[in-house]
Amino acid sequence: MAGQQRGDPVIDTEPETDVEAGTDAEAGADVEAEANTAAGKRRQRWPWRPRAFGTRVVGVRLWVCVVAATLLVALTGLAGTGGWLLYRQHDRDVAAAAALDAARSYAVALTSTDQNSIDQNIKDLLDGATGNFKDTYGKTASRLRKMLIDNKVNTTGTVVDSAVKSVRGDEVDVLLTVKQVITSAAAPQPRTDIVSVSMTMRKVDGRWLAADVLLAGADDKPAS
Repeated sequence: MAGQQRGDPVIDTEPETDVEAGTDAEAGADVEAEANTAAGKRRQRWPWRPRAFGTRVVGVRLWVCVVAATLLVALTGLAGTGGWLLYRQHDRDVAAAAALDAARSYAVALTSTDQNSIDQNIKDLLDGATGNFKDTYGKTASRLRKMLIDNKVNTTGTVVDSAVKSVRGDEVDVLLTVKQVITSAAAPQPRTDIVSVSMTMRKVDGRWLAADVLLAGADDKPAS
């Protein structure tokens, strides 16, 4: 070749366009393939993500609903139990008040005697009694009547204190303190007894009756 000296090295001045272009094309194809592969993997994975998320949301909502329903049932049960207890306590209070009122009236009748109405007094006492006390009082009523008439005994009872001791269904225990003023043929000057009365009232056919009665005199002094 002109201008080239003998012995000089041969220099290839032809461009390597085809080789370089091929290499670049292959590299580009590899990058694009990798990108497509990654995109494909993302496309394959992506559709499952919303479903998994949705499942979790549904699960959380279901759990919240179950908890809410459980709490509602529990609160309803507590409200029902509380209402039942209040209703039962109300019944106990009503029974106690009614029994106490009947016991106070009966205690007055039991500790009061009038010579002009002894028979009516005994009748009222038997009508207001039940059970063992009614049987016992019925057996002794005639002797008691004779003793009151023979000795011209008059008594007046007044309840000065009373309280409910216990409530057991249709039975109520009551404690009373009664002031009793007494006169008789042998002791015309009035004297006062303070009588402690323990009484069990029993509900029979809607009425509170004296089923058991215990009297204990605590004092004996002239009436003031």
